[in-house]
Amino acid sequence: MSGCFCCLKCRCCPWRIGFGTGHIPLKEVPVVCLDTNHMGSDVVIVKTGRRICGTGGALANAPLVQDKSYFEMKVQSTGIWGIGLASRKINLDKVPLGFNLPDAECWVLRSDGCVYHGSECIQKLGVDLQEGDIVGITYDHIELNFYKNGESLQCPVTGIKGTLYPAVYVDDGAILDIQFSEFYHVPPNNFDKIMIEKSLL
Repeated sequence: MSGCFCCLKCRCCPWRIGFGTGHIPLKEVPVVCLDTNHMGSDVVIVKTGRRICGTGGALANAPLVQDKSYFEMKVQSTGIWGIGLASRKINLDKVPLGFNLPDAECWVLRSDGCVYHGSECIQKLGVDLQEGDIVGITYDHIELNFYKNGESLQCPVTGIKGTLYPAVYVDDGAILDIQFSEFYHVPPNNFDKIMIEKSLL
């Protein structure tokens, strides 16, 4: 019996016909995750690009190009944090993102329960976000919306333009887990996980 298995490895065996000698490598399917090439110098990204800690910000490795995108964040440990959208022009070493830049290309829900465009508070939600809470984010190129534990926070942000990426920052001991798939909550109607554009593959 062991002779049969040996023949599958042997190149000189006549019974090997049809098994080809070339190895066809499998191509890895790219996944959306936090991008270690676009993160602050004091940021630590672990769990295959899904957990952020340290101090600073990070962007995802794929822009939001599809019509309706959804992703989530779980607060693993409280501290100072923010999540939302930003362009690659944002300084990921400065916390909070967009600090002292009212026109910065970032729109972020911060741990204080306010939504900021750069350094300007554009909406006060009055929501308390604690350890274990899940923040959902939807974007359809018209509105950016936030959700807490599956419920809409009724705070549409409009007037957003440019090539944007999921953005997150942490400080003061905050630890966040980002979900780009396998969500805790069902995305709102017609929203789905972020797709990687074919030209990026």
